Amino acid sequence: MGRKFCVGGNWKMNGDKATITELAKVLTTGPLNADTEVVIGCPAPYLSLTRSLLPDTVNIAAQNCYKVAKGAFTGEISPAMLKDLNIGWVILGHSERRAIFGESDELIADKVVHALAEGLKVIACIGETLQEREAGQTEAVCFRQTKAIADKVKDWSNVVIAYEPVWAIGTGKTATPEQAQEVHAALRKWFTENVSADVAAAIRIQYGGSVTAANCRELAAKPDIDGFLVGGASLKPEFVQIVNARQ
Repeated sequence: MGRKFCVGGNWKMNGDKATITELAKVLTTGPLNADTEVVIGCPAPYLSLTRSLLPDTVNIAAQNCYKVAKGAFTGEISPAMLKDLNIGWVILGHSERRAIFGESDELIADKVVHALAEGLKVIACIGETLQEREAGQTEAVCFRQTKAIADKVKDWSNVVIAYEPVWAIGTGKTATPEQAQEVHAALRKWFTENVSADVAAAIRIQYGGSVTAANCRELAAKPDIDGFLVGGASLKPEFVQIVNARQ
């Protein structure tokens, strides 16, 4: 059985009630390819609104959550709270969380494990900076970030990996389809050698980094690219075309 194509939209800290309502109309009208799993990463204050506006065929994700169920953690949200709001997914380890908020590989791994234990599905993000790529460290960085998660996760069935080269996020620069495929194939090989061949064959690896309607089909044609995690373009009508990249 092939891996189901999975396209995530990460709205980041964008949107208000009016624009989200309009965007939901675009997504509801679609049409969205029924063979593609769609996940919308929405700002926390608008999770319930977005869930109410979109059909059940579109999944809603939080953009972050903490590693415990409750407690004195001002400003944080827990997987249990997300479940209470009928939110089934969460994005963890995004490069902005790592770079701006100082989240370590270990903290992200702890978050992933707790979210999975609470019944959420997780998009776990990895990727190298421009400096790391130019130093030839792309694979070393991606493997290190993945290993931190792999050291703690036993069941991978509810995990999607998102490979996001940091130098290609919000910059207009995109890894070429060949560059992206090369890293995706290396990651799949890493899973074969360090987790299991079964997990390697089944796990979905998204590409993220300036994906647009113009480049999505060429990227989607690569054998180890199983979807996208889309930033800026997920706030535009062209997101429908990106969801339908494999139609």
